Amino acid sequence: MLLTLITSAFNSEASLSLTFDSVLKQQISNLEYIVIDGASKDDTLAIIEAHKTKFEEANISFKWKSEKDNGIYQAWNRGLELATGDYVAFVGSDDQLLKGALKTMLSAIENNPTADFYCAKAALYKGGTFQRNFGEAFSWSTFKKEMKILHAGSFINSNYFQEFGKFDETYKIVGDYELLMRKGENLKVVFVDETLIKMDAGGVSSTHIVESLKEVKKAKIKNKISSFWQTAFDFYLIYAKIKLSQVVRKLKAFHL
Repeated sequence: MLLTLITSAFNSEASLSLTFDSVLKQQISNLEYIVIDGASKDDTLAIIEAHKTKFEEANISFKWKSEKDNGIYQAWNRGLELATGDYVAFVGSDDQLLKGALKTMLSAIENNPTADFYCAKAALYKGGTFQRNFGEAFSWSTFKKEMKILHAGSFINSNYFQEFGKFDETYKIVGDYELLMRKGENLKVVFVDETLIKMDAGGVSSTHIVESLKEVKKAKIKNKISSFWQTAFDFYLIYAKIKLSQVVRKLKAFHL
């Protein structure tokens, strides 16, 4: 069984080495690693070249390419064109896999080889300070309202791409959510109740809330997940919940 990791990068010199080192520390050889760079102007390409030999010495197949793209989903699709693994995961250029993460996910896959999606929890950091854990057990009733399972570091069965296609590049923020919506209530998800990846809490989906929710609304309508009015209701409800949770976290931080 071969696992594929795909990382998209753009001017990622500040964090990419840490991402690479976290993959190298996994001590797993049935791994293919693909890096898609968006024509970086900093030292990202030099960092990629410097680590290429390290991955080869660890018996990890390493492929990379650099060219301009129109966003993360085009980069991921380009990675999928190079991927040969049975299961594929996407790791951000500022994410770090925690110790034993891939072995844990591999065990979950081996125990449930026909599932569509395998996910766990993430530790979210901001400025080097731990904020909270994110990710919970899958529930279709929750998922069709909002994305509360983690995509970064999670694995997708390559058969899913064969059946439902790649990422829709018209999305800029929630293309991963839209992809998983395509199977509807028959989506089979395996949740590992462990924290397996460290992430920056200031991602695009958290800093562009309205834009993100508009794309969620578009994805639900496209895949006929809920009615127009239910989708609109969910939009405002989730927005209110996000803003409220932000206020609560700020109040807690103020009182610490």
